[in-house]
Amino acid sequence: MANIVITGASNGIGFEAALALAEQGNKVLAIARTGERLAGLQSATSGKAYASNIHILPFDIINGDYKRILTPMVNKKLGKVHALINNAGALLNKPFVETSAADFLSMTESNLLGHVQIIQQLLPYLTTNSHIVNIGSMGGFQGSVKFPGLAAYSASKAALHVLTECLALEFTDMNIKINCLALGSAQTEMLEKAFPGYKSPVTAAEMGKYVAHFALTGHQFFNGKILPVAVTTP
Repeated sequence: MANIVITGASNGIGFEAALALAEQGNKVLAIARTGERLAGLQSATSGKAYASNIHILPFDIINGDYKRILTPMVNKKLGKVHALINNAGALLNKPFVETSAADFLSMTESNLLGHVQIIQQLLPYLTTNSHIVNIGSMGGFQGSVKFPGLAAYSASKAALHVLTECLALEFTDMNIKINCLALGSAQTEMLEKAFPGYKSPVTAAEMGKYVAHFALTGHQFFNGKILPVAVTTP
């Protein structure tokens, strides 16, 4: 059994990954900004044998009080953390000429700085051979097809990719592994926002199960890698 923290767990891929991990017998601390939607995760496990494996915490990884709220919860419910899945994020679809500096800052906070903070705060709880999984995007993957309107989003994801490579080196002595999955399309609210009307051949549940499996096993084979996970463009 592993102890796992996952952000952005109130819907889509994060929601499905949390369910898959709990069903396999792992203890999951599921985090999201919206407590109302996060409660749906607990409802989805109601009556199931693994219901007690999921703990929910409404928390803003950008502006939240880590010392007073998050780390005490990690201490109480998990103790040590074997995997941290940084799935939280946001998307902006706007032409570049209309994208303000504030828009770029917002994307950077949501898709990079929030993850920086939670990694820093949870480092004392990670163990030897723990695995950090950053959820990136094909939009930020070097050499991939790019799309109009997603400059701020894609640039922020690219920054997360490079952060992953940098931290793999810094965490070598601690024997903590870190990788980034550059996800392609899966049928989520974020996909609909980026590409209205497009239907992905991959469901959120399928992608969530893949992320869950990778969080538990990927560090046996990879470290500091940006791995594209896409069957279509987008």
